[in-house]
Amino acid sequence: MPANLRTPRKRTFAYAAVAAAGITMVTTAPALSHGYTTAPISRALFCQKGTARNCGEIQYEPSSVEGPKGFPQRGPRDGTICAGGVGRFKQLDDPRNGQWPTNKLTSGQSFTFTWRHAVPHATTSWHYYVTKDGWDPTKPLTRADLESKPLGTFSGGGRRPPSTLSHEVALPPKQGRHLLLAVWDIADTGNAFYQCSDVEFS
Repeated sequence: MPANLRTPRKRTFAYAAVAAAGITMVTTAPALSHGYTTAPISRALFCQKGTARNCGEIQYEPSSVEGPKGFPQRGPRDGTICAGGVGRFKQLDDPRNGQWPTNKLTSGQSFTFTWRHAVPHATTSWHYYVTKDGWDPTKPLTRADLESKPLGTFSGGGRRPPSTLSHEVALPPKQGRHLLLAVWDIADTGNAFYQCSDVEFS
């Protein structure tokens, strides 16, 4: 019998032996992932890097924060926006008493958002938001916390983006701690990807 036909049988016997011995096997296959922001570094990526700890499952798959699209009219309910409404990523919605690691930004200047698309999907758009002055960083994010006008909206034209993509926006004249929300709307599903980044404006 050819070797390529013998291998699966050997694996089956090995798995059966492990099961009979009462041993739990842990596979190392990566979870299906999609996209996250590298600039500014998102909460999910800070968790993956180990800069933020006690993050739960998101540390293993920072690009999987996928929830219903249509934000802000639809999408994740208030208080669950940073986790995309996904319960197993609820640590992203925890404000940590305003102690998340921050990205240092200069207000009133241009800034380039950068996405890493681990699995490029056909795209409707990307849009970016910032919290209002007076936003309370010790509470979970709500729609009312965000400025009504996005910092920028960019069309995807229904095409699949490259693995790395950047958008330049003008930052408003703000001071102190704020939160930036990046949303990537998928064209051929009912979902979008959400990334929250804590920032400190100088």
